[in-house]
Amino acid sequence: MTRSDLVEALAERFAQLTQRDAEQAVKTILDALGDAMARGQRVEIRGFGSFFVNHLPARTGRNPRSGAAVAIPARRVPRFKPGKALREAVDLRPAPAQHGDVPTQSSKKSSSSH
Repeated sequence: MTRSDLVEALAERFAQLTQRDAEQAVKTILDALGDAMARGQRVEIRGFGSFFVNHLPARTGRNPRSGAAVAIPARRVPRFKPGKALREAVDLRPAPAQHGDVPTQSSKKSSSSH
């Protein structure tokens, strides 16, 4: 889903919002999220997840072509950790079977030998 898809979905879901209003709402939310993270703040949206800044220390890397050592400076990178509700919504696997529903190895062998 792109930003414009999100704007369209918001405008369709809430009839009182014009396309321009929905676009402004999405822009405001994303700007606030970006500004908070630029200041190093953590942004938590309950049921969705947390956005935070991870600090990576300076380190020495290698140029893959020449093999020469390269100094990589410290930096801050944005990260996202999904919340439990989002993880469960994304995980489409069926719930684990109950103890009595799982076929045993012996029942598989006996049914395949006939």
